[in-house]
Amino acid sequence: MTLFNTVLRSLLVAVVSLTIASCGFALRGSYNLPDEVNKVSLTSFDSYGELTRQMRNVLRQHKVQIVSPSKEVANIHLLSESNSEQTLSLYQNSRVAEKEFRYVARYRVTVPNKGSYTYNTTLSRNFLDNPLTALAKSVEQDKLVAEMRTEATRQIMRQLSQLKGDIAEFERQQAEQAALKKLEQGASPSEPNVIIETRQTESKTAQ
Repeated sequence: MTLFNTVLRSLLVAVVSLTIASCGFALRGSYNLPDEVNKVSLTSFDSYGELTRQMRNVLRQHKVQIVSPSKEVANIHLLSESNSEQTLSLYQNSRVAEKEFRYVARYRVTVPNKGSYTYNTTLSRNFLDNPLTALAKSVEQDKLVAEMRTEATRQIMRQLSQLKGDIAEFERQQAEQAALKKLEQGASPSEPNVIIETRQTESKTAQ
């Protein structure tokens, strides 16, 4: 009976695994990164900053090889990080009761011969503001920034997993521009009745 239960349990695990794979579900923390970012260089507005350190760690955790900057490999450049506060509600005495804390990280991905893409990741948290505990509030905000920075690196990895779609759109636009240019060059100036409708496009920059 014990052997039967073991075999049955193994079969159930196999079935669940196959079901997960067939529906495209990815376990939390795993990312299907495109080949273009399997090897990258990582540069930053602050080479020794906490965001850079965490980003380097998360790339290595997901088997991304980090190399020196080169024209032959993709580059991830961390552009900036910032945080801000916004008042959401007030006490009856007009003191601030609740605030929204927002964290924004911006970065650019440049893929050789396949375009440059700028992204941002934005996170927000609400918290109660107690004017009588200023020191505790400062510590709480520092902890909040650290948590949001860690979550930002996860969001960046999720965005990188979707880079393939942006590259495909960039290549489509490039092909369209080349086709329009070829068509314009092949048009005869002696045929005034031929009207070529062109559509001005730019290399896509994802936001």
